[in-house]
Amino acid sequence: MLLFTEVNANVNNKVDPMTTITTHYSGSLRTQAVHLKSGNTIITDAPLDNNGRGEAFSPTDLVCSALSSCMMTVMGILAEREGVELTGLASEVVKIMDNNPRKIKEIQITFSHPRLVATDIQKEKLKRAALTCPVALSLSESIKQTVQFDF
Repeated sequence: MLLFTEVNANVNNKVDPMTTITTHYSGSLRTQAVHLKSGNTIITDAPLDNNGRGEAFSPTDLVCSALSSCMMTVMGILAEREGVELTGLASEVVKIMDNNPRKIKEIQITFSHPRLVATDIQKEKLKRAALTCPVALSLSESIKQTVQFDF
């Protein structure tokens, strides 16, 4: 069961102090999101196979990127605590879509670090941390998460 909450926009165009991101529709199936604390922006386009220009990340690309980035971040936190140098960790992400309804069916992530210096126990801790990152735990169970670690 999906629950949706509607939030009414502030008529004075003032940003709620709890807001961390604002997003604006630019037209032509493009949005621009701004991270308020840093001012960094992300542009999204609908993909070519869904009437878009495909000139930027699609919203579903960002979901997949968020999963990979979250996994890397929590592995980085653990690595720092364990004294493991994680710089150089890379990931490749494959997004598989379903069509009816259109949604992410599977996210495949392969992490690699050819020169990782860590014990087998530390490597297992890194894997466990990745698989239990906040984004991984927040995604619907209907999205298959296939994760491979090459280190």
